[in-house]
Amino acid sequence: MSAPIETRVQTRSDLAWSIAVGGIGVVAFTAFLVFAWYYAATLFLVFAGILLGVALTAMTNLLRKVMGGPHALRLALVCVVLAGFLSGVVFLGGSTIARQAAVLSNTLKSQLVTVKTFLEQHGVDTSYLELGSVTATPAGATDTPAAAPAPGLPKNLPSAGALASGGGAIVSQTLKLLLGTVSAVGNFFIVVFLGLSFAAQPGVYRKGVLALSPRKHRASVTAVVDRISDTLERWLIAQMITMAAVFLVTWIGLTIIGIDSAFILGIQAGLLAFIPTVGALIGGLIIVLASLASGWVAAFSAFVLFLGVHALESYILTPIIQRQALDIPPATLFAFQILLGVVFGLWGLALALPLMAIVKVIITYLREEDEQREPEFKIA
Repeated sequence: MSAPIETRVQTRSDLAWSIAVGGIGVVAFTAFLVFAWYYAATLFLVFAGILLGVALTAMTNLLRKVMGGPHALRLALVCVVLAGFLSGVVFLGGSTIARQAAVLSNTLKSQLVTVKTFLEQHGVDTSYLELGSVTATPAGATDTPAAAPAPGLPKNLPSAGALASGGGAIVSQTLKLLLGTVSAVGNFFIVVFLGLSFAAQPGVYRKGVLALSPRKHRASVTAVVDRISDTLERWLIAQMITMAAVFLVTWIGLTIIGIDSAFILGIQAGLLAFIPTVGALIGGLIIVLASLASGWVAAFSAFVLFLGVHALESYILTPIIQRQALDIPPATLFAFQILLGVVFGLWGLALALPLMAIVKVIITYLREEDEQREPEFKIA
């Protein structure tokens, strides 16, 4: 009679242990979700640095097929070439970029006002567009009468209250501009530092990730990490080629059409090509709006150019270059982009594809492992 009692006690002990482990797992997963929600911007920033490191490592590995040599030398050569290219673009085309950016900004504002006026004339409510900041103040419009100047002060000088209010607004806007600039520059250097750190010693960080995994699952974690690294490397190389092709075709095409801001429009089209589907739509909308200032013929030609570039990217470059990198259905990718964009903003929209690639690699590996198991293990 003692054996069944001991068996029941052992069964209850195993059940209690399983419940405790399951409860701890649920609590830990919930805490991770809360942490990821509140610190999503920081996590995306770190992930962007990791992607930069993977891209630098991929270019370094490609250079090994050409010249060989140690990893540090090849990485230094890649960084020098990239820094030289960016410096050349800034110094040789900096004035052109600044001038065309100013022209493009003014053109987009004026065209948005034109589109808003056109829609309002045809009975479409545009109040939700919030374009009031770019509309011109009518000539006959009058502002709220200002307070009368204090007695004894010249009429052409503002009062002390107006001076204090104006000075406070100037200081506030200046602080916002400075903080925004410092934040953007700081994020840029954080991404660059993380990317260089990961690319300098990729093996060290790989060993660190594997050391954190349980020993019995270390082989599976190794296979998943290596697959993710290989997938991201091939995708990033293909994406850089696609972005360069989109930039060149857009720049040359808009120059032939006669658009003033062709160079800056080509740059934004190439950068937005990093974001599949959504980036192409945003880039095409900007190109068409900027081309409206040159007439309907130029706008139609720019629209045809956008369709051609989109077809080149979607039906030629992506199937050929990225055929072995990623194979994600467009509707699934678009839905995932919209979801992350709504929840996490620009970071989620820009990094949706690499995140989905990582998720796909993990799911594919788990399915492969599941198919290799015996039926009794599946039932258990």
